[in-house]
Amino acid sequence: MRTLHRRSVLRGLAGVTLALPVLEAMGKDVAEKIPRRFCAMYTANGMSLPNPDNGINEWSWFPQVEGQDFQFGKSTEPLKPFREHVSFLGGLYHPSGVKADPHMCSDMWLTGAPLHNPKPGMFNSVGLDQVIALHTKQYCRQPSLVLSIDAGVGFLSRTGTISYNLQGRPIPAENNPRRVFDRLFRGDTSSKDEQRAKLASRIRLVDAVKESAQSLNRELGSSDRQKMDQYLTSLDEIEGRLTTAERWIDIPIKTQDYSHLNLEVTNEGEPADYYRNMFDLIALAFDADVTRSVTFMLNREDGMGISDTFPLKLGLTRTHHNLSHAGDKDGQLEFARYDLFLSQQIAGFLTRLQHYQDVQGSVLDNTIVLFGSGCSTTHNPANLPTLLAGGRGMGLKHGTYWRRDETPMSNVYLSILRTMGIMEESFADSTGTVSGSIFPV
Repeated sequence: MRTLHRRSVLRGLAGVTLALPVLEAMGKDVAEKIPRRFCAMYTANGMSLPNPDNGINEWSWFPQVEGQDFQFGKSTEPLKPFREHVSFLGGLYHPSGVKADPHMCSDMWLTGAPLHNPKPGMFNSVGLDQVIALHTKQYCRQPSLVLSIDAGVGFLSRTGTISYNLQGRPIPAENNPRRVFDRLFRGDTSSKDEQRAKLASRIRLVDAVKESAQSLNRELGSSDRQKMDQYLTSLDEIEGRLTTAERWIDIPIKTQDYSHLNLEVTNEGEPADYYRNMFDLIALAFDADVTRSVTFMLNREDGMGISDTFPLKLGLTRTHHNLSHAGDKDGQLEFARYDLFLSQQIAGFLTRLQHYQDVQGSVLDNTIVLFGSGCSTTHNPANLPTLLAGGRGMGLKHGTYWRRDETPMSNVYLSILRTMGIMEESFADSTGTVSGSIFPV
């Protein structure tokens, strides 16, 4: 087998050089520099933590015993096959959470905001996924992938995205599997010169629209300026993707099997089919190294959006938000059964990540998967339910239920960054990394 130098490049037109993706032929020194990926998945309204008086403690999302002797509850049983790949973290909270509108849990889940002293017109701060994207975008075709059960950004305190850019503005999410697939994998069959010309034309068009929008923005009232800021954020994201696409024209995307996908499913159909296809798209994106930073908002807060009706489609008797407020035994049991449904979807996703192989280990081994909610029980911003999976190739040691009350969630985020080799001094309101836990740093 031919051995390639680790600095091997493809030379394109006009002397442009592009680094090759990591190949086995490049030798051990490059193969060891495996991709480090991150995926955050959010569910609204907390998890089922039944009242002990109802006698259904076995349905609690959190295990009943801390440490390595923990047992999966009934609502998380589908994750049992991944015991050595998952850990539960308890006692986490956002210090700013108690100061915020309780419906803003999703807004601040990855950011730790609201800021203590926000600038005029500024509500939020940058999300963990976008900090990671800033450091990994040089290696992949798209800096990040932002998904949600409902497209767009929603509106303040009822957002439809969990991703916030460096300026603290919400990044619009995509929810249509076919559009996601086309963005990630659909190749342009025209010549490379034609592709470059098309991209240049689109970039010029976006620049012209941005200039006009910024000029108009100065003449608008505060409410309209907020909407225009969201629009400008969308344009920034599009421009960033176009610019990045130009760098990858000469490098073919990995050949993959897409036959298991059903790109015609929608969030109005069977919830399991929709989630499976969205998770399959994420797994394929990681396997092809299209992106290394993904967020997926599975449900929206406070009964907003179509996912609030998913429990009804699964044969339960109440909507998701209604179940989250239930105090009776039957209601809390149904809420736990919906958690069971979500655990089944997460287990399917982890199975797919484990199926795909990197040069060293599986894609799951080289991906940190974060799953959780911005509240424990409804609107309670304490003891945030948090599951971490994967990342064993980065040194994560799983198979435990770790709990330290009143630990800032941002400390976990800083630990994730450090584990991924992103040596930030701090993140949001972090007070340090999480010691004595599953993290190697």
